[in-house]
Amino acid sequence: MPTLDLNDPEAVCAAFLAGAEANVGCACREGSIDLISAPGRLIATGDLHDNPIHFAKLVEAAGLREEDDDADRAHLTLHEIIHPERLVNGVDFSYRALARVAALKSRFPDHVHTLLANHELAQVLGSGIIKNGVRVVDAFNDGLEYVFSDEAEGVGEAIARFVRSMPLALRVRTPHGDILCAHSLPGPAMMGRFDPSVLSRDLTEDDYQPRQGSAHLMIWGRGYDADQLEDLVERWGINLFILGHEHAPTGAMLVEPNALVLSSDHEQGVYLPIDLEHPPAIRECVGRVVPLGG
Repeated sequence: MPTLDLNDPEAVCAAFLAGAEANVGCACREGSIDLISAPGRLIATGDLHDNPIHFAKLVEAAGLREEDDDADRAHLTLHEIIHPERLVNGVDFSYRALARVAALKSRFPDHVHTLLANHELAQVLGSGIIKNGVRVVDAFNDGLEYVFSDEAEGVGEAIARFVRSMPLALRVRTPHGDILCAHSLPGPAMMGRFDPSVLSRDLTEDDYQPRQGSAHLMIWGRGYDADQLEDLVERWGINLFILGHEHAPTGAMLVEPNALVLSSDHEQGVYLPIDLEHPPAIRECVGRVVPLGG
């Protein structure tokens, strides 16, 4: 990617705004989701949480470096980019990781899919998330203040534009059934408030509202079970769900009957490469993941 000066507020804002424009204007955008079809390759991922080494490996695996041949480019999902465990004197500088993702999206708009996740939405809504005793939204804001001072508010507004432009999911049409890559799914107890049609329409401001909006319910959901997954299969026509949000200690975890949870942030983190003409069955997925550590 072209060099991005991560200390220059104008350059950083421009990256976020270009990423937002690419999110909503790319050819693959259909309402609230991105939609692609076979043939091709997909690099499916889980939460990243500002792991720069793993991010670089994912970009390389997807063939999205400047020196890579266009014919080798794969689709790449990226989500839960910010709020790492590693802080500098209690300050979070993961806006830099998010800016790099925005720049990558604007460079490869139809190959990079920046899925909406709960930590990004919490950041722009100002929610009070505590992770390992740290108020992560405040720590992120402290990073903006430290680097940008009087310009921090403007950078924050550009970040909000980028986050609110993100698709809720990536739907992949394959000869063997559709795959849905999303940060999460609504928990079973949330289904009574959840609007399943959210995947087939544009998002509204109401969809982002905490504990009420369908986008918020979807990206915060946990504990989904077989009955709920089968219900969503019938509603959405999905063969395989690839998700993040929950911690997978070994990098990949099956949720019966047809969901795979990936983690891409820790030492055991992985990604799943998929040939879209020959996607794996759910029970083949864990054996096909590629480790990012080491």
